Amino acid sequence: MALPQPAAAHRRIDGDGCSRERAQLALLRRRYREGGLIAAYLLRRTGLLLLSLALAAALLFLVLRVLGNPVYALISVGATEEDIAAAAARLGVDRPIGEQFVEYIQQLVTLDLGTSFTNQLSVGDEIARRLNVTLPLTLISFALSVLIAIPVGFIAAWRSRTWYGTAFSAATQLGGAIPVFWVGILLITVFALQNRFLPAGGFPRSDWADPADALRSLTLPVLTIAIVAGSDLARYVRSATLDVLGQVYLRTARATGQSFGGAIWRHGVRNGIVPVISILAIQLSTTFVGAVIVENVFGLPGLGDMLLTAIRERDFPSVQGVVLFSTVLVLGLGFAADVTQRIIDPRLRTTLSGNRRAGSRRAAVSA
Repeated sequence: MALPQPAAAHRRIDGDGCSRERAQLALLRRRYREGGLIAAYLLRRTGLLLLSLALAAALLFLVLRVLGNPVYALISVGATEEDIAAAAARLGVDRPIGEQFVEYIQQLVTLDLGTSFTNQLSVGDEIARRLNVTLPLTLISFALSVLIAIPVGFIAAWRSRTWYGTAFSAATQLGGAIPVFWVGILLITVFALQNRFLPAGGFPRSDWADPADALRSLTLPVLTIAIVAGSDLARYVRSATLDVLGQVYLRTARATGQSFGGAIWRHGVRNGIVPVISILAIQLSTTFVGAVIVENVFGLPGLGDMLLTAIRERDFPSVQGVVLFSTVLVLGLGFAADVTQRIIDPRLRTTLSGNRRAGSRRAAVSA
């Protein structure tokens, strides 16, 4: 066989080198374009987040003022008009509502949640103190619900045609349908009143000085939230798993000789984790809201107790502080989940690019 001419060989090598350089340049351009799209998306989502928080703060302020004058909830019976006027001046509610709103916005900009009407303490400091109960309750309940939901949801999908797969699926449907406060009352009846294994409610005065005692007080509230939240999350995991198991790429991987576990780990987990991220963020915010409700069932001195007391006493700064903190947490978790999805999923980045090109075409047609 004749050897190739040196000139032709050099041209072939140069052509291969140019092809590699063009491919690398195209890859760099694509990554640069995707980075720009993600940056623009981050700016847009951040703007929407700030706008949502501003609208929520304004709406909360107006709704509370519609409920009536908070002075009448604080004064004693038989107070004179002079006493009412003095209390209104002390609380600052005698001024025009526009002036009160401007001061309210100025405080929020400086991260100052104001002073409580009832005890004259800083609302921010009181929220931080109450978080010593609400935050551990939320995080422990969320972790336990995830540990319950992932294996239960996976087995319910993987063995959906067996009796125990059907039983797991039915259990998740039942657990998600029961109100959280009813589950709490049931657990109190069984484990605190009938058997006296655990306390029915309350929290140690020493706070977390004795961790074992504090955790014992949180056991029933944690189980209450984890049962309901874990059931909801297990149904989402089951649905996502069934979707992955029905994909063509998984059957193709099995046909090439890969084991079921290997195919799931290599191909199923990465594709199935994207929708689960948003579900986990929603579940964490739902767990936080559930913790606020459950605290009132078990008499825990957390944010739920603070909010209920503030509403009853018309303590506007405390109500505003707790609701705004909860709003920031819920919207922030949704924002973080959405951004994380866009970063780790190439299909969503392609969607961003497609939306941008479609917008450019519409603008050109309009012009």
